[in-house]
Amino acid sequence: MKRDLTARPPRRAARALTAFAAAAALLSLAACGGGGGGDDDGGAKDDSAAMTSFAADTTFKATEPLKFSMLWTDWPDVPVTKSWQVFDEIKKRTNVSLDLTHIPFSDAKEKTSLLVSSGDAPEVIPLTYTGDEQQYAATQAVLPMSDYVKYMPNFQKYVKQWDLGKMLDNLRQADGKYYMLPGLQEVSVPTFTLVIRKDIFDEVGAPAPQTWDELRDALVKIKAKYPDSKPLADGFEGQSMLNYAAHAFGTVAGWGFGNGTQFDKSTDKFVYAGASEGYKEMVEYFHGLAADGLLDTESFTQSNDGAGTVTEKFAAGKVFAASGSNGTVNDFSTALDATSAKGKYQVVEIAPPAGPAGKVVEPRNFWNGFMLTAKAKDDPHLKSLLQFLDWLYYSPESRDMLRWGVEGQTYTKAGDKYTLKPEYSLKTFNLNTDAKTDLLTDLGYSNNVLADSTESRALKESYNTPAYVDYIDSVLTTRTPRDPFPPAPLDAGELEQASLLATPLKDTVDTNTLKFILGQRPLSQWDDYVKELKAQNVDGYLDLINGAYERFAKDHG
Repeated sequence: MKRDLTARPPRRAARALTAFAAAAALLSLAACGGGGGGDDDGGAKDDSAAMTSFAADTTFKATEPLKFSMLWTDWPDVPVTKSWQVFDEIKKRTNVSLDLTHIPFSDAKEKTSLLVSSGDAPEVIPLTYTGDEQQYAATQAVLPMSDYVKYMPNFQKYVKQWDLGKMLDNLRQADGKYYMLPGLQEVSVPTFTLVIRKDIFDEVGAPAPQTWDELRDALVKIKAKYPDSKPLADGFEGQSMLNYAAHAFGTVAGWGFGNGTQFDKSTDKFVYAGASEGYKEMVEYFHGLAADGLLDTESFTQSNDGAGTVTEKFAAGKVFAASGSNGTVNDFSTALDATSAKGKYQVVEIAPPAGPAGKVVEPRNFWNGFMLTAKAKDDPHLKSLLQFLDWLYYSPESRDMLRWGVEGQTYTKAGDKYTLKPEYSLKTFNLNTDAKTDLLTDLGYSNNVLADSTESRALKESYNTPAYVDYIDSVLTTRTPRDPFPPAPLDAGELEQASLLATPLKDTVDTNTLKFILGQRPLSQWDDYVKELKAQNVDGYLDLINGAYERFAKDHG
């Protein structure tokens, strides 16, 4: 199966929670920021290497050669090499060399925790997602980036231009500061959604479903036509499908479960999602699919790896709708090309179906960005570092380079149209697959660590298929992002208390969600399950979250 650049959630879900990771996961929805950074007022010392006239949409170039340290996650199928052209190109344009500390993909989160907590981490920690910084900010191991954005004109420009200010405010901690800078997305749609064999849906007279009820009706028709099938599957242990389904049922689940709470506007309080009526209604829906043979239950307990995968079942005509991303569409298509269906199928992503809560999808999300470890404050070239990162992460020049390479050499650009030159491939996205030199594996462009962060809409569409562009349009024109939950940042002591409660509560939710859906526990025992959560002190946990919410609202309005 080809590597899916957008598939961050499986990597996170596959890891066992460490104490640090549990604490970080606590606030992935409720509040993403941290406390720490000491008395720093955000002033960068005089820096002889910094540009005196650095502005948005200009190239940063240090006035003398500089070297900055950066953490780098190594993907097993894309080993980084010193000969990667991307590093030479960065140095050529900016006069900055990167000193990389390598950690393996398999346990990157744990390795990052150890390095940062011990003080041995490099200055720049990329691949940081909102919520990841919480544990480090609580121990003052990272800098409050909100103190330093005054040196970052590109960041400020695109936050304003793409109307992301309110989202940025939602990252603030109890002290009113935020401690990581996210990747900025001009447009944002759910990465994972429902992928269907549209030709089969058309064959049975079922249009692409707009609601979960319409999906069920279509599955019934497909089951009647193909009785040996179980037409709907997940392939990510249920975590993907429950994630995007939950919003339509007015709750959070799966990869999006976060700290387990959701905000109830009617009571102005956080409630526990796993005990909510919306969660129950969602579980009942999927239980009904499983009971009627419409859901491939194996795909709710197995990942899409090895024998018997969803990809294989899709190719064999046993599954006709499944969770996936743009990369999954490529995988399914490749598998179908090896069968008699070649040239006859149509595999497309559709907007996540609507439900009782309406045509709602996940909140507009930031993508991965970076944080700076506390040691960066003492770097005599801190201002240069900030200007460099502002260019690297937020300038259009850098974003084009990180994705496509060097204009005129590896690609051409006319307006918003990017064209890869025929002697180069980008196999990750099935572009020029017969060319000998690959942008990623041979030259280092389109790498996971730097390329998948800030994107304009034009850049996002440039390397994706026309079908994915249609998917973007369908979401933007027919779906509404759920409002983000308000901040409820915990202090260090509360974070420790909450982590001790959150982990067993989530374990209970995960275990019983699966049992209810698979019919291993009768739905008549729902109230007993809620009592089990209460016995694990879910009310005390909510007291911590709501106390933090009320305190932040009082202090910061």
